[in-house]
Amino acid sequence: MANSKNVPCPSCGFKNAHSQKRCVSCGAKLEPLASARGRDDEQERRHQQEGFSLVWMLVAMVVLGVLTAAVVIGLPMVVHALDFEGIYGMYICVPVWFVGGMLVGLVSPGKTFVEPAVASLFVAVPTVFYLVQTQTVRTMPTFMYVIIGVAGIVFSLIGAYLGERIQMDAPPKAID
Repeated sequence: MANSKNVPCPSCGFKNAHSQKRCVSCGAKLEPLASARGRDDEQERRHQQEGFSLVWMLVAMVVLGVLTAAVVIGLPMVVHALDFEGIYGMYICVPVWFVGGMLVGLVSPGKTFVEPAVASLFVAVPTVFYLVQTQTVRTMPTFMYVIIGVAGIVFSLIGAYLGERIQMDAPPKAID
């Protein structure tokens, strides 16, 4: 009788209480068992984000901001041989934002891969401004900073999506 009150999550397969609206394990939206959707529809929706979470966008902004500041500003203070000025500062920001997006995708509940991309936009603006203002020897036009910043935003989206894919693991097996 207790087994009939458990609802399997369509994303991760975790058995949730019947009264739950979202999965306790992954945060995916739970639908009633009488859902008319087929298995193919569930598989197609498995990697679609259902909503935007302001909290996870703020978490992503903190993570990306701290990582960017630590690598672009803090690391050259500790290791004097490193100088992320100008184009090299932007080149190092792209993988930093990718890793930050992947970290947020790995730890966030549910499907949150748009939030790190939006957060990287908010981190990219002051980063581009800082790197343009501090360039002395390795200079490049401002529009190139913007183009590389957009590439970093795209890479943070890719990183967050990969983090979600790693977090969700394999699709659940069909329940017979």
